[in-house]
Amino acid sequence: MTTILWLKAFHVCFMVAWFAGIFYLPRLFVNHAETDNKDIIEQLKGMERRLLLFVTPFAILTFAFGFAIIYQYGYQWFVAMKWLHIKITLVLVLLAYHGYCFKLLKDFKEDKNTRSGKFYRIFNEVPVIILFVVVFLVYLKPTFS
Repeated sequence: MTTILWLKAFHVCFMVAWFAGIFYLPRLFVNHAETDNKDIIEQLKGMERRLLLFVTPFAILTFAFGFAIIYQYGYQWFVAMKWLHIKITLVLVLLAYHGYCFKLLKDFKEDKNTRSGKFYRIFNEVPVIILFVVVFLVYLKPTFS
């Protein structure tokens, strides 16, 4: 049981660090999309790149520790926990979101962004919604027939 608790603690720590980054990155994109100041644009390009590269290992470690937790509980537990299947699906959506941030970063780097600040404000809500659903799933562990 001690091993699972350590795995859960690391999983949550890396998840919090990952989410901090993917909450902040779209806010940088909002500022970038809404400015015409060349100096600010160059500063934002650097901030966006460094932030995404900084939080990417946290995403990988979050996934790795989550997988280790599932492995520790075992296959039978995994099959029985339907809420976990929904959580994993949402985590995969979040990993795709994270990957899409690399595409957006490239668009900004090449000055090819065509999206508005409003788009990025809405885009910023995706991980928030996923976080809420995942937390409810993990703590409430609903049963599905």
